Amino acid sequence: MSTNKVVATNREAYYHYHIVETHECGIALTGTEVKSIREGRCNLKDSYGQIRNGEAWLFNAHISPYSHGNRDNHEPTRIRKLLLHKAEITRLAGKAQEKGLTLVPTKMYFKKWSRQSRAGCRQRQEAL
Repeated sequence: MSTNKVVATNREAYYHYHIVETHECGIALTGTEVKSIREGRCNLKDSYGQIRNGEAWLFNAHISPYSHGNRDNHEPTRIRKLLLHKAEITRLAGKAQEKGLTLVPTKMYFKKWSRQSRAGCRQRQEAL
């Protein structure tokens, strides 16, 4: 039995793009973001990843504010850090420099007690 609880998928990424390879990475989140994700209130539709200054970042991932949060609730579309090994970041940065390749999250899930995301290098499919 799998211990992964999938909370969000980016089906549009599979439809519009050809996923070349995938990597599993953690996400640095605040407490209210974790609670909101456990309620299933997140969306990966327009999100993407970038490598900046040797660190991986997730942009435009929408995590709704926690319903029981107070004034210290999180910003829904803030920039979040992706947790990867340095060698993986270097390799992804090289892939991102290739023509037509970019990083896109395809799935967000809980693995045991930690938050994980599966990101992939994508390439735009040719229009038929």
